Amino acid sequence: MLVREYTPDDWPQIWPIIREIVRAGETFAYDPAMTEEQAREIWTVGPPAICVVAVTDAGVVGTANAYANRPGPGAHVSSASFMVAHDARGKGAGTALCRFVLGWAKERGFAGMQFNAVAESNHRAVDLYQRLGFDIVGTVPGAFRHPTLGRVGLHVMYCEF
Repeated sequence: MLVREYTPDDWPQIWPIIREIVRAGETFAYDPAMTEEQAREIWTVGPPAICVVAVTDAGVVGTANAYANRPGPGAHVSSASFMVAHDARGKGAGTALCRFVLGWAKERGFAGMQFNAVAESNHRAVDLYQRLGFDIVGTVPGAFRHPTLGRVGLHVMYCEF
């Protein structure tokens, strides 16, 4: 599996991944009615941030973006978001994407990486992040409306470099 920077030619393969995940409403606090144009604007961040894709022989199987978590006094901490195609889950794409953006953030001198809103019901992501060195530093009870589980907590997770 190759993780590389996004190019505009990747978008036709990224959009279906984003559309499926956002419309499911199980992991991201994005509007399920998000349009393709809105998704592209939010997801395909440019320098000094980065957008990347995970690619196999089957094409793009996942994507991530990484950036400063906050401007000004918070700009020394990075953040990132990840989406993996349904049929590619459990095959290492999420791990490869997370390792890539962690390396990217370290190389740029960030002090750590913070995830602001990880649905506690997203066990696969929480487990992955913890395996890669993240701790749950707090949980906002009931802050995420899951379509079948109802209100679940949102974890704030942090990995210090």
